[in-house]
Amino acid sequence: MSRNAKSSSSKPKVSRRVYSEEFKLDAVRLVTQEGYSLAAAARSLGVHVSQIRKWKEKFMPQDKESPSLTEDEKAELKRLRAENRRLKMERDIFKKSHRFFCEGKSMRFAFIEENEQSFEVTAMCQTFQVSRSGYYAWKQREPGVRQLRQQKLTEEIRAIHQENQQVYGSPRIHQELQERGRKCSVNTVAKWMREAEIRAKTTKKFCVTTDSNHHLRVVGNLLNQQFDSPTQANQVWVSDITYLWTDEGWLYLAAVLDLYTRKVVGWSMSKTMTADLVGDALKMAIGRQHPGEGLLIHSDRGNQYASDAYQRLLREHGIKCSMSRKGNCWDNAPMESFFATLKKELVYQERYTTRQRARLSVFVYIETFYNRKRKHSALGYKSPEQFEQAT
Repeated sequence: MSRNAKSSSSKPKVSRRVYSEEFKLDAVRLVTQEGYSLAAAARSLGVHVSQIRKWKEKFMPQDKESPSLTEDEKAELKRLRAENRRLKMERDIFKKSHRFFCEGKSMRFAFIEENEQSFEVTAMCQTFQVSRSGYYAWKQREPGVRQLRQQKLTEEIRAIHQENQQVYGSPRIHQELQERGRKCSVNTVAKWMREAEIRAKTTKKFCVTTDSNHHLRVVGNLLNQQFDSPTQANQVWVSDITYLWTDEGWLYLAAVLDLYTRKVVGWSMSKTMTADLVGDALKMAIGRQHPGEGLLIHSDRGNQYASDAYQRLLREHGIKCSMSRKGNCWDNAPMESFFATLKKELVYQERYTTRQRARLSVFVYIETFYNRKRKHSALGYKSPEQFEQAT
């Protein structure tokens, strides 16, 4: 059965998902560190708000009430917060608008109009050294019908681009516009994106290293690059390890990907690259997906995957093991492709001061964006979870 065709068989009873402690703690950090409300975090992760609340109570018990501030201290705190907001706004305006400083007033006015919902008009006018009265006079001019249509669609293109972490190019944005009932060609979308300087994030070189210099037992390549062989979810998974640099040192990420839905079904992060790392990622996948008999999981032949602990975990759950040939990264191409996408769209755009900042960033990308929102060309421009639910 192809990926783009719905299954005609009845859907099996959905088992209760089991979330790892690692997942729960990162979900709580969305609320305590990233400013998400409980409801917003629950929506982003596809869980019930009561679960987030329960996890928060478990990991973040209420501290004892701190001493109250004096009136002078409250006033000073309010002033400092206002000053911090002003400086942050000025910085953000400059970062986003620096290329417009050498442009004419019309281009600067256009930037101000496009960003009225993000920044104060007065602050933007001061940054560009233009008057508010001049800006509002420019706004009152009547544009033509064609210009209005282009402006409206460009605003929608920009919104789609921002909503999807600035990683969508013209094909995916065109698909999203089509789904919203907007009539335009992919070439028109590409042209307007160029004119508005809306670009998908760029990539860097991606390399993979695997420590296969060990004497542990390895198995054959049962998958044999048959990446389109699965006909339903939880038939074939692939797994691998990658690494992210932070100012504190390396952070290692192990992930498990379902070949049929292209969903990241399990992951784990640690400052050390051990058998526990790949084992924890697999345990998360098993707890969330509850695979049946006959599951095949493919990985490289690194010592983490060949370890006794990992192989014992596979036997306990009746999972068949497949390993890439030595030095052949193409045998695990879908997993390599996911890591390349992760680094292109997220990691290479950031500088992580701590491992905790990096892990929370990756958690948000995988759980709120990649699995739930990002359109996948191999899935008929559906997200992995949309495709999983439709089949």
